[in-house]
Amino acid sequence: MYSPFRHIISVLWKHKPVHLTVFLTKRCNLRCSFCFYPVRKESSQVGRDKKHTEFSNGVNLSSDADNSKIPPYPPLAKGGRGDLVSVPTQEGELTLNEIEKLSSSMGRLLWLAFSGGEIFLRNDIVEITKIFYERNKPSIILLPTNGLLTDVITTKIEAILKHCSKSTIVVKLSIEGTEQMHDSMRGKGSFQKTMQTYHALAKLIENYPNFELGINTVFSSANQDNMDEVIEFVSKLDKIKTHTVSLIRGDVSDAKLKDVDVEKYRETIRKLESNLKNKKAPIYRFRGARLKAAQDIMQRRLIHETMIQKRQLIPCYAGRLNLVLTETGDVFPCESFIPEMRMGNVRDEGYNFKRVLMNERAKRVIHSIQNNGCFCTHECYFMTNILFNPRMYPALLKEYLQV
Repeated sequence: MYSPFRHIISVLWKHKPVHLTVFLTKRCNLRCSFCFYPVRKESSQVGRDKKHTEFSNGVNLSSDADNSKIPPYPPLAKGGRGDLVSVPTQEGELTLNEIEKLSSSMGRLLWLAFSGGEIFLRNDIVEITKIFYERNKPSIILLPTNGLLTDVITTKIEAILKHCSKSTIVVKLSIEGTEQMHDSMRGKGSFQKTMQTYHALAKLIENYPNFELGINTVFSSANQDNMDEVIEFVSKLDKIKTHTVSLIRGDVSDAKLKDVDVEKYRETIRKLESNLKNKKAPIYRFRGARLKAAQDIMQRRLIHETMIQKRQLIPCYAGRLNLVLTETGDVFPCESFIPEMRMGNVRDEGYNFKRVLMNERAKRVIHSIQNNGCFCTHECYFMTNILFNPRMYPALLKEYLQV
């Protein structure tokens, strides 16, 4: 297995990205009102034009639903099967050839995270994963999904597991609550389809020691009163190794969902911490899993404190250790998709990440992060900011010994 400890040099030398998030597509078979990366009607690149954006607050997956206004996606037949062969790559999305070129310009990765959109609407997701695996040797590969395309997801994940045997493959299924709450947020019928995918993927656990299965829940005003219920539900899913609760963020279609109760978030993270320390919640199986669990505890506390103080609490390494690549080739230091944070485009720089990072625009963006004190509550960036900051190690060790 590719050890995550290969990247320890980056604790001292923070000039080489070790965490890459790749947005593979904007396409999605749901329209969630809490999504910060929505499908837009026009073809302008993400973050550049917010005019004429159309959203729907959910998709009814029942057979009698009227979803005529939703763009065509793979039909969801009984059992969650989608006809992906008939879905072309959206115009402007990076092709396999382009991905192969850009991946060759990067070094080894600690963490490769795919995002979207629904990533399994890319027919070539297995081939994309193989490219990054062979060229960048990521210790961990994260594949989040809404779980609707059961057969497609299961088949493609097993193919990835077989080929990428030296990387830890993490699949995160989205569950926002028990059935009634989840369906009210993601669309009628979506809960049962996601659970079908959970049961199908669970069968792979014993055959692939590099496979980790988790759940992600978005904490919003809609489900903040039901967090104990969803935590209890997830704890009974015996093949789940991690449950993350991500605070709603970004430019969402229903701004009221961001009106969260800070105290209720604090109660939720305390519950998750207690479950970890009392051995009521499992942790990953990969080497360094206890350290990751300790980091999760610290990360949630810092997010809570950031919500209160509304300022940058610890140095941010976005743009130095973290990079984000959109489906059209834009490069950002993080998932703050505003024009001012755009560092460049790989298509303009010969698919060379190093050339993107060396241009003056990228240098200005990185400088602004270091000196202007921007702040956010994004979990992935707190992860890097904790693990690669020696000043955090005493507190991290304290939590490590209790997990």
